[in-house]
Amino acid sequence: MIKKISKLTLLVFLMGMVLASVVGCQEAPMKEEDKYQNWEVDWDGYRPSVKDPSDEGNDGDDGNVDESPDDTEQNIPAVKPVTYTKMLKSNTANLNIRSAPTTSASVVGKMDKGDMVRYEGLQNGWYKTVYKEKTAYIYAGNNYVSIVHMKQGSEDIERVIAVGEELLGHPYVWGSQRYHWGNGKLNTNFVPGQFDCSALMQYIFFKGANVLMDLNTRTQVVQGEKVEEGQLRRGDVMFFTNDSRYNNTGIERVGHVALYLGDNYILHTASDYAVIEEISAKRWSYFIVAKRFI
Repeated sequence: MIKKISKLTLLVFLMGMVLASVVGCQEAPMKEEDKYQNWEVDWDGYRPSVKDPSDEGNDGDDGNVDESPDDTEQNIPAVKPVTYTKMLKSNTANLNIRSAPTTSASVVGKMDKGDMVRYEGLQNGWYKTVYKEKTAYIYAGNNYVSIVHMKQGSEDIERVIAVGEELLGHPYVWGSQRYHWGNGKLNTNFVPGQFDCSALMQYIFFKGANVLMDLNTRTQVVQGEKVEEGQLRRGDVMFFTNDSRYNNTGIERVGHVALYLGDNYILHTASDYAVIEEISAKRWSYFIVAKRFI
């Protein structure tokens, strides 16, 4: 009887040792936050995708890991690529803008040499655009107009610019009614299609990006973040003096405002109608400061 009990005890003891050995060889489960510690951004602007360490040795019966780039790495752009917007640039003075793609259609406006409007396609030998918030057309022949490309800004900036492009051709109206009272409360006396320079800026920033600008150039100029001239970028707001305010001081010197588009172009309305045109040497001599609202 004593001999049989000793064999049973020994058997139980040996089974316990084997079980303990198996359990002891197992690793503790890897925490989720410990899986992705070793990645880096390379100097070409791409970040290799991270291989899950738990997949190591699971590519075949031999335990070897397949080092094929298709399986271990995927190139992911780290920076959004630069995109461009197409514009139509007039190569001549008094270029007709018509209501339909035919020379018999009514003239809805004209472009000076160097002025630009939005490109919306080509139809039967005519460029399609938008003018005074309506579809319009410019003859595409005889090198009257060229297609140019401008670097785009952020999505918010492009929405603001898009609103402004719709308003090209609307007449300048000094002291026009503002769209809102500077706080987002709408002005019931606002007249669509009538803008002076500061009313235009207020309207497009509110409509395009829900940004609140004040009522005139001398109150708008104290808003936003100051931008040095050499740091100007698409979507910045430029403030200028003018002939009547040139000798004033402080904010009383500010008399005009425009939206910078890049490549020395601005969108604004000044004395005639809303337009996209180059900044002249004289206007640069009147430049005071630029502000960033987005």
